[in-house]
Amino acid sequence: MRRWELAIALDPGRELPLFLQLASAIADDIRSGRLKPGEPLPGSRELAAHLGLNRNTVVAGYDELVAEGLVNAKRGGGTFVAVPMPLPPQPPAAATQMPTYPLLPPLPLPATTGAPAPGTLILSNGAPDARLFPARELARAFRRAIERRGRVLITDADACGHLRLRTELAAMLARTRGLAVTPENLMVTRSIEQGIDLVARTLVLPGDTVAVEAFGYPPAWSVLRLAGAHLVPIPVDSDGMDVDALEALLEKHTLRAVFLTPHHQFPTTTVMSQARRARLAELALTRGFAIIEDDYDHEFHYEGKPILPIAAGAGRANTVYVGSLANLLAPGVSSGFIVAPPPVFVRLQSVRAASDARGDAAMECAVAELFEDGELLRHVHRMLQVYARRRDALADALTRYLGDAVTFHLPEGGMGLWARADEGINVARWSRAAEQQGVRFVDARRFDLRQQSQPFLRLCFSYHDEAELNEAVRRMAHALPHGRQIH
Repeated sequence: MRRWELAIALDPGRELPLFLQLASAIADDIRSGRLKPGEPLPGSRELAAHLGLNRNTVVAGYDELVAEGLVNAKRGGGTFVAVPMPLPPQPPAAATQMPTYPLLPPLPLPATTGAPAPGTLILSNGAPDARLFPARELARAFRRAIERRGRVLITDADACGHLRLRTELAAMLARTRGLAVTPENLMVTRSIEQGIDLVARTLVLPGDTVAVEAFGYPPAWSVLRLAGAHLVPIPVDSDGMDVDALEALLEKHTLRAVFLTPHHQFPTTTVMSQARRARLAELALTRGFAIIEDDYDHEFHYEGKPILPIAAGAGRANTVYVGSLANLLAPGVSSGFIVAPPPVFVRLQSVRAASDARGDAAMECAVAELFEDGELLRHVHRMLQVYARRRDALADALTRYLGDAVTFHLPEGGMGLWARADEGINVARWSRAAEQQGVRFVDARRFDLRQQSQPFLRLCFSYHDEAELNEAVRRMAHALPHGRQIH
């Protein structure tokens, strides 16, 4: 049975040899309890391929761990975390660190765009392709959940989500994203938007200033504003949010929080550099503001080495992490989750219980079944291959049909592509003309906090197959003359 890949961040620029970096990272995971006694480590060839290392480097790292007594190597049978562990497990770092920003008190717990024309190809839709949704597998899982636990589900409902799904999610997030997470500081939500809304109402008071990316996700801005936040845009470039600009803002304003999408920045798809992540985490701790990290499509990363979230690093005590399963399955299928430091989680739980105390236990159990039988992991691997091919197909079609009319970088991950139109093109006019040709895309103004006209467009590749993407770009090219500026 396939396992979730083990996320390990290595730095070739450090003086410490890579095999010792590898051994140190795995040792830390064993001592913190992220890797459990008896748990198998990836094979040396598998891990070497995953991290882009020479196999001998991995073997040397494993030998170091064996020498320390942290793992056991069985001849011909793999490498396993030692049982019993030589050192007692330490509590997760999230449970021992306290945020530096002021906490709000817990609330009392209760006692108990228009429809497109038929045939329109939609490049504005970043949702997963419903044709690939594992409907049969989910239906079987739902039926099993109801048949086995139907009556118990009614009484097992919990404002934080069903324990089975929280347990599976916590294990996956700890292994693949390096988060200090347990079922006790993880909440399942009905959507990522509900998750952001709950976090906003947990952290923000009316009048608080929240910094956001200048290009971003409008539904997130809406729920932050509903909580009373005053939003201030921070520029985004090829390294993600401009932390220097954020630091300049801090000289003039007191920030309550920063909301950002560092992994695949929405909508530009840029990946925030490690240096900026570290600087942002340091600022959050020293200046006393929260980081709300939206990691909406973590699994869909096609190039490079694993990138760990801000919530997995030094700033975890001030970071609330929001994610989603929607892009793996379908929107609304128990699709959101939140990981928060335990002191913050107390208020978060009370906010959720006040508005949505029971969740959707039946669906959550069904999704847990997909985790438990390995179907979700198999589906993720299938979708990675499918979406990587579709990304490349869209890029090829743009080059073939539009040439220099648009420029773009092939995104390392995500489900869309961010392109800049030639200065002679009015993107809004082009999009209106393209709708008449049977293809829908939108100009970037809707992603700009200040709603200014922008020469950019976001084109999504997850919703259509390669032939449909080719046809969509052909229609875009046919509409292009109508989008040219009139002089």
